[in-house]
Amino acid sequence: MRLRILDRRVLCFIAAAFCIGANPVSLFAEDDESAKVTAQEAHQEAQSQLAGQSPAPESSTKSLWKYNGFLDLGYLLDFNHPANHLFRDRGTTFHVDELDLNMAGAGVKKDVTQDSRWGMEFSVQGGKDSANFGFSATAPNVNGSDALRHFGAANVSYLAPAGNGLTVQAGLFSSFIGYDSLYAKDNFEYTRPWGADYTPYLMFGLNASYQFTKKITVTGLVINGYWHLAHANNVPSVGGQLSYGATEHLNLKETILIGPHQTDTAPEFWRFFSDSIAEWKKERFTTAFEYQVGTEKVNVPGTPRALWMSTQLPFHRVICGSWSATVRPELAWDRDGRWTGSKQTIKALTTTLEYRMPYWKTNTIARLEYRVDDSRGPGGGFFRGSEISPGVTALVPTQQLLAFGLIFTFESR
Repeated sequence: MRLRILDRRVLCFIAAAFCIGANPVSLFAEDDESAKVTAQEAHQEAQSQLAGQSPAPESSTKSLWKYNGFLDLGYLLDFNHPANHLFRDRGTTFHVDELDLNMAGAGVKKDVTQDSRWGMEFSVQGGKDSANFGFSATAPNVNGSDALRHFGAANVSYLAPAGNGLTVQAGLFSSFIGYDSLYAKDNFEYTRPWGADYTPYLMFGLNASYQFTKKITVTGLVINGYWHLAHANNVPSVGGQLSYGATEHLNLKETILIGPHQTDTAPEFWRFFSDSIAEWKKERFTTAFEYQVGTEKVNVPGTPRALWMSTQLPFHRVICGSWSATVRPELAWDRDGRWTGSKQTIKALTTTLEYRMPYWKTNTIARLEYRVDDSRGPGGGFFRGSEISPGVTALVPTQQLLAFGLIFTFESR
């Protein structure tokens, strides 16, 4: 009886968040600088627009050096209450029924300008979410991975005096694939979608970006591999991104990555990955559509072709003041178990209610989130209950989570 009452409350929460988030005249969003629009940026912009204000102009004397830090605490209540406390097949927020420091970090960054052409980023991190990201289910880890996983961005950049400006960046940098960040503070929701956890959050290598027009930016990149903490072989992967600001509100991005992720580096076994994003933003409303597809022939008897697809459609709306809500339906299909390690099709719905409290150079973010995942297929399922034998926990197709997140951030700007 108590469980049925709790389920009714959860359903009411979903319905309320969905009604708040839905807007029949708004569907996509724009960001000229990055496909990964953060909830913080959207919130601040909406606040300025609602107040009838224009964004504050950049001060000519403003320091190019910026410092930041954050703490991310979370508790995920799993209605299945698995004995091992694990959210199965996840790379982030993978511990349930316990209070965790999911991530903490600090960093420094210097921007590039025409007057100061050299830039850099350096950040360190720790917490539960730094334990699993960046690794592969099918390739060994790089040497020193236990230490390297504690580094976030660590790179240098240079703005070359060529045409509109060619920006070259080398080292460890944010991934050009994906709509969501490794850090919950930069996303609309507390937990990440399946497509984010199985694509790179960070990349190690070299990239160069050139803005041909105000609407078109092209980027080329060479990186050590699909996962920066995995070592499948010694052949790099190559890729590129086309960003097009179609209208004032609509931005489109297409990113391609090609390269081997097996010990056999013959071209027929190379992995091909595509990430397509359409984003629309207006005043208090932001939404995006993302579609990913990845495929490769596997060098095993029969040389089967593995296939991965995922899609998400988040809707985010600033309700009023410091309150906002997000609804995110998503679908992921790992036909051959090459990405998640399990052959499965996953459907998920996440609803998030958020409150932000800015003070001086800090921001406190509180999130209440309900999430339901359904995994079907030969390798599908989520952990439930006590162990049925030593080291073995039963699997069920559906999992419901109620998450509480509390994030503290500091930005020197």
